[in-house]
Amino acid sequence: MRKLNYGLAINEAFHQCMERDDRVFILGQGVLNPWYVGETARGLDTKYGPSGRVIDPPVSENGMNGVVIGAALAGMRPITIHPRLDFLNMGLEQIINEASNWAYAFGGQQSCPCVFRGIINRGGEQGAQHSQATQALFMHVPGLKVVMPATPYDAKGLMIAAVEDDNPVVYIDDRWLYAEEGYVPEEYYTVPLGKANTIKAGKDVTIVAISYMVKLAQEAAMILAQDGIECEIIDPRSLTPFDDDHVFSSVKKTGHVVVCDSGWKTAGVAAEISAKIVENVFDSLKAPILRVTLPDAPAPSNKYEELAYYPTARHIVDAVKKVCGAKQAPQFAVASSNGVSAS
Repeated sequence: MRKLNYGLAINEAFHQCMERDDRVFILGQGVLNPWYVGETARGLDTKYGPSGRVIDPPVSENGMNGVVIGAALAGMRPITIHPRLDFLNMGLEQIINEASNWAYAFGGQQSCPCVFRGIINRGGEQGAQHSQATQALFMHVPGLKVVMPATPYDAKGLMIAAVEDDNPVVYIDDRWLYAEEGYVPEEYYTVPLGKANTIKAGKDVTIVAISYMVKLAQEAAMILAQDGIECEIIDPRSLTPFDDDHVFSSVKKTGHVVVCDSGWKTAGVAAEISAKIVENVFDSLKAPILRVTLPDAPAPSNKYEELAYYPTARHIVDAVKKVCGAKQAPQFAVASSNGVSAS
């Protein structure tokens, strides 16, 4: 099986989409510098730059998003790249007020097929304005589809699916995953939006993990296996649409749940997933749901504070042991620090 790293998997998706469809073009900061967007733009400038299909515009995030929306409405399949998810946030007016509402406003007669790609670029003492993971914000907006691949296979397949989709798609990838290698077919393929994936089967606890947290969940599962705890790891892959049935089926089997997300705790993705589980399969729960997230604080710009700020596999291990060791019936008043809390 051929292996690619996560960044090059996205790069291959770009090349294959642009080869197959002349309507696909890329507009984004740093796309003429392959390093700036994590090697994901390698070779695109020389192959497609001269024809105007790879554009590095002046810095104007809202303007960039407006351009790709207009191009999508005119029949193109544009992709805009923001090298920090924080920068994508600066163009929210176009995404939330315009792109998400076009199909609804025109009774489904007008689609807006564009991809807004934002890169989570945490750590490295970059501070609060270059380290945010705001995926919950986009999950909240009707009319948007939101995907967060955790593996190289999904990074390629979800990007192609996002380009093919007739709706605006927010594609969020994590730079901490770029070096991760995995099986990636050479052929053109898609990963369906809205279909979760069972990364690892288990009978004792369900870990629902998003993006980079899948990697940490796998590390935690190896540690927990030494104590006889078998973890089932579910990667939703898509936040919107969300594969409710896949998650609920696992919860019914295990009765214990830990939800792991790289964003903040309050009103975050983990909170929404926890609420879905409580509303639909509450009777299957044997203990409170626990969340492993960022604490509700801006990212620090000191490497020693970062060590305390970002969750690790050990946080997931502790949460799983706590939820599996709980004897009481589900309740909602338990809380702790370090981004780990009961829902």
